[in-house]
Amino acid sequence: MIDKARGLAVDQFFLDLEDAVAPLAKAEARERIVGALTEGGWDGKVRSVRVNALDTEWTYRDVVTVVEGAGADLDTIILPKVSTPDHVRWLDLTLTQIERAMGLEVGRIGIEPQIEDARGLVEIDAIARAPRVEALIYGPADFMASVNMRSLVVGHQPPGYDVGDAYHYTLFRILTAARAADVQAIDGPYLQIKDVDGLREVGGRSAALGFDGKWVLHPAQVDAVNELFSPRQADYDHAENILDAYEWHTSAAGGARGAAMLGDEMIDEASRKMALVIAGKGRAAGMTRNDPWTPPEN
Repeated sequence: MIDKARGLAVDQFFLDLEDAVAPLAKAEARERIVGALTEGGWDGKVRSVRVNALDTEWTYRDVVTVVEGAGADLDTIILPKVSTPDHVRWLDLTLTQIERAMGLEVGRIGIEPQIEDARGLVEIDAIARAPRVEALIYGPADFMASVNMRSLVVGHQPPGYDVGDAYHYTLFRILTAARAADVQAIDGPYLQIKDVDGLREVGGRSAALGFDGKWVLHPAQVDAVNELFSPRQADYDHAENILDAYEWHTSAAGGARGAAMLGDEMIDEASRKMALVIAGKGRAAGMTRNDPWTPPEN
């Protein structure tokens, strides 16, 4: 699986020491992860490791072994089941000690807390502002269990809940905290690997809200998630046209206007900010324009 991950069309990968590794295999898995990181071949992807949660006996050794062995080849550590900013502060202090001892750049390795219980959601603003945090990650399965949600299918509406989206508050709370702290918001995995339609339904909600991405568990999920979190071609073209038109209309050549018309649509500074979001996602996805705007002839 590690070799397959190197060639996938993803922005980030993580090597797991938590749920994917049995207790008796933790020590061996640490060494394998160090080897996989130092071997390289990740082609500019963000390189991450998920360690075990702080309520286990494995976390300290996870961090020490991986960072001492491969700290120069590691970008972030994913810390699961974060319910208080103190969890992040512990990891920050531990990383700082190891970085100084090993001669690594202090502070370069980021932290991605995974929000997986009710207390973590309540404390999320402080967690998002804790040291080194680069992204907040939603852990849907554990979160559903923590609030006693009556469902066994991650992301699907629980039986009997017919008044809206049972996950909207959780997703929007994570997103709002992430945006306020200027960090990314990442949706967690969809466990029904062969159910691509279900993945599109569940992932489509977080994509529509504005999440920056979603975890995949299998190569078969990559294309669907990349499509969900990239703009539609028409939206991308329109966003780029808004940016071009607004830049021209606010220039001297365009009349130095703060508001102008693009077809039947009025555009202004707020339009520009909205368009920047869509255009940025499209550019990150490598999209190209089909219908570029040109200034009107005098």
